[in-house]
Amino acid sequence: MHILITNDDGVTAPGLLALAQAMRQFGQVSIVAPDHDWSGYGHTKHFKRPLRIEEVTLKDGTHAFATDGSPADCVALAAMGLLDTPIDIVLAGINSAANVGYDLTYSGTVAAVKEAMIWRIPGIAFSLDVQRKPDPNYSLAAAVACQVMHTIIDRNLPTDTSLNVNVPNIPTQHFRGFQITRTGHRVYRDNLEIRTDPRGNSYFWIGGDVPVGIPQEGTDIGALALGYASITPLQLDYTDYNKIPMLMNWDTNASQPIPVSANGKTRETAVPLAV
Repeated sequence: MHILITNDDGVTAPGLLALAQAMRQFGQVSIVAPDHDWSGYGHTKHFKRPLRIEEVTLKDGTHAFATDGSPADCVALAAMGLLDTPIDIVLAGINSAANVGYDLTYSGTVAAVKEAMIWRIPGIAFSLDVQRKPDPNYSLAAAVACQVMHTIIDRNLPTDTSLNVNVPNIPTQHFRGFQITRTGHRVYRDNLEIRTDPRGNSYFWIGGDVPVGIPQEGTDIGALALGYASITPLQLDYTDYNKIPMLMNWDTNASQPIPVSANGKTRETAVPLAV
């Protein structure tokens, strides 16, 4: 098995090294990761500038590729030929914060496994809930990753599927196991700060308190609150299928006139909606 490991915390992050060391028992491990922190950039992918890559050596002597691109770029580069051997699975993490609820929209860690799905490669994102808690327990997160890998090797993971795994940052003896979950509701407490730079020009900074979550039963947030690791299956299809019947009932033939400007004059035209 050829395992690609990436992250959004940067190639030198301790969580990436912990994951790489844990995965060597399962096969060949290759690392392609950003050369700096890409947290919060979501599914950024570069088409309009070059991507630069350098070979680096991690703290334990592990070889890795570092790029100035995003986590999604890392997966795409590896899938398109940077690595000589085809990739069997993409692992992202271990992220140094939980990726739960609406965080998945912003997460570079999750973006990496979404990019893997585009390339028909299964992927797993691993995150450790270290916010407001000291001493990250990466050994627990690595053990969880190993357990998940053992299971998917036994059961197989479809190529159009990725998993989002979040691990509580607690002592290993307090870990309660796994829950299969849905994404929960994240509550953001952002505010806009207006500041002044040394030249007297105003600029804006999005700040605020750390987001919180509603620990509902069956959600990733709820599982972490109870000391479980959450496993949430992901898909790329954003379609809200429940809303399709409602839209099909719309009377799309009863179009409303829309003012259209032509040659400086305004006229009205009916623009029908096609379903």
